[in-house]
Amino acid sequence: MVQKGVWCVALLLAVRMVGCGGSATAPPTPAPLSAGNLNLIFVVSEDLAYQASGDVNPKTANLTNQGLQRSLLMATFLQQQVLGTQNVTGIYALEPMTHLQTASNYPDMAAPETIQQFALLNQITLSAPGQTPYAGHNYPINASYASGPLPSGVAVPPQFCPTCQGLDFNDQGGDNEALVTGIVKANVLGFYVFSAPWETTRALLANINKLEGYNLSLPASYRGPNYIYAISIAPPGSASLVTYNSNLNPPSTYPTLPPPPLVSTPCTAQAPFSITVTGGKGGAVIPAGTNTNETLHIIRHADAHPRDYWSDNNYVGAGQWRALDLPNALRGKISPNQIYSNDPAQFSPGSVSPSGDSSWSAVAPPLTAEPYAIANNLPYNLVASFLISDQNAPQLTSNFFFTGGTFSNQRVLLAWSYQYIQPTVNWLIASYHGDGPQAPAWPDTDYDTIWTVTLDAHGNVTVNNAMCEGINSAALPATPPQF
Repeated sequence: MVQKGVWCVALLLAVRMVGCGGSATAPPTPAPLSAGNLNLIFVVSEDLAYQASGDVNPKTANLTNQGLQRSLLMATFLQQQVLGTQNVTGIYALEPMTHLQTASNYPDMAAPETIQQFALLNQITLSAPGQTPYAGHNYPINASYASGPLPSGVAVPPQFCPTCQGLDFNDQGGDNEALVTGIVKANVLGFYVFSAPWETTRALLANINKLEGYNLSLPASYRGPNYIYAISIAPPGSASLVTYNSNLNPPSTYPTLPPPPLVSTPCTAQAPFSITVTGGKGGAVIPAGTNTNETLHIIRHADAHPRDYWSDNNYVGAGQWRALDLPNALRGKISPNQIYSNDPAQFSPGSVSPSGDSSWSAVAPPLTAEPYAIANNLPYNLVASFLISDQNAPQLTSNFFFTGGTFSNQRVLLAWSYQYIQPTVNWLIASYHGDGPQAPAWPDTDYDTIWTVTLDAHGNVTVNNAMCEGINSAALPATPPQF
């Protein structure tokens, strides 16, 4: 017995992979994918059904601090170990309103948040007529709806955006397979990254495998959020499945930004203003159904325009510093109990890419406020019932937030596109007083100011810009923070 025990100890020391009763060492990480192939890369986002313990908040269905840490670390692994530092060719995320969770029907923001840091580790070149093309530190995230059935309560766009389609949790009409088979048939070599929950990923892998006749041996069950699956298609058309395990073990604390430290700035980006409209004074009348005891703080999406003409509706690397610092910047200034932004599946025109794309999913505002919601364990909702780019959107936005009683006795943080903020506030003011004061235009270079709209116990309104985040845009690095 003694000799057998000595032999076993010696074997354990000599061969750690297969020692007596020991566990196998993790296999080596596969080589990065070839840029000479067409690579379909699937990053499994987390939801309430499939997650790593501690990564998802059961009350909000959103990522926790630990889940956010995992997404930041996964981005580096994906960019370096899977793509071999090559630039991505396309990024596709779950359309959040297609996957509502908990009794409160919170949209699934985990999927776009899971892929955002990775998007910023890439670059896209955009231009405008008469302007020099510029490569910004970001990449657009496609999250818009395919033409066909939409989720309940979602506004139907006047036209759809086939070049910015995302993934549908319910795969209505086989729109996910149509997206991926279209990529395969176009046969533009490179790296196409998809971020969606396991339910969507599993079905899409299986259906593509069947439709394309690849006969791959696919994962039979959920193995956790550290796994990345890639179907790598060689030019002759043969395909192989490559599985990566990032082996991440993220901390449970909110991420600490690496150096350099962010530079603070005073609230001087806008001239100060304060407007108060009181019912019964100067001919003002409080509109019927106006909310009471409401505070709405409005911020602009994070830094997104390294050139005045440059936009793909995602913020750039500098904006990630702002977005991740938002919980620190707003601490002690505001205390919302819920967060709102636009549906990232909505889209609008921007700059033109070399491939001619000029419409982009509007992911910048919701992804700006997402880290704040995560750090503060707050529920996150999306405005999806109307299009924020509609001609009558100022009225619709004002009615949504300031009438009907939904937001009475509530404190809300709203992340919005700056060009829609002033028209909404002016519509609200005009609803009290047809000849009342007007809020000033929001400067297109200002990402820092906060507008606060307050409705008192009677519905009287006050609007001011007395607060700011205090983050100096000019001092933000062009490249995103590295994790």
